[in-house]
Amino acid sequence: MSSHLNGARRPAEIGFTLIEVMIVVAIIAILAAIAMPQYSDYITRSRMQEAQATLANMRVRMEQYFQDNRTYVGACAVGTVAPLPDNTPSWTYTCPVLTANTYTVAATGAGPMAAFAFDLDQANVRRTTAAASGWAAGPLPSNCWIVAKGHC
Repeated sequence: MSSHLNGARRPAEIGFTLIEVMIVVAIIAILAAIAMPQYSDYITRSRMQEAQATLANMRVRMEQYFQDNRTYVGACAVGTVAPLPDNTPSWTYTCPVLTANTYTVAATGAGPMAAFAFDLDQANVRRTTAAASGWAAGPLPSNCWIVAKGHC
């Protein structure tokens, strides 16, 4: 009789087979393929909120300037209650329209946000003037800021 039949044992196998390692790598690749775009969208949404919050804060300052001066002319200047916000790595802020009774404050994307632009006026009309492909459901909305893909 052979030694296998009379109780002798083979040494225990240690480690993983190549198939087991390949299955684990495939699972990790699938999870990464799902997670990375979601994470990227999350970062983009957080950067949008930075610009939108800054524009909303600027609106309050512009109204305070108007109450003090009865005009928007001269706002967005250093030394006023409504100075133009400092530019950031993601956003550049401008006041493209300043008249006695109207204003527009704009945030234009820079760096990774270069495809986006938002503005706000004296009537609190919030416009998305530029958006990366896939972020607007159809044409750009003329009365709201995009906050997520396809949503105002």
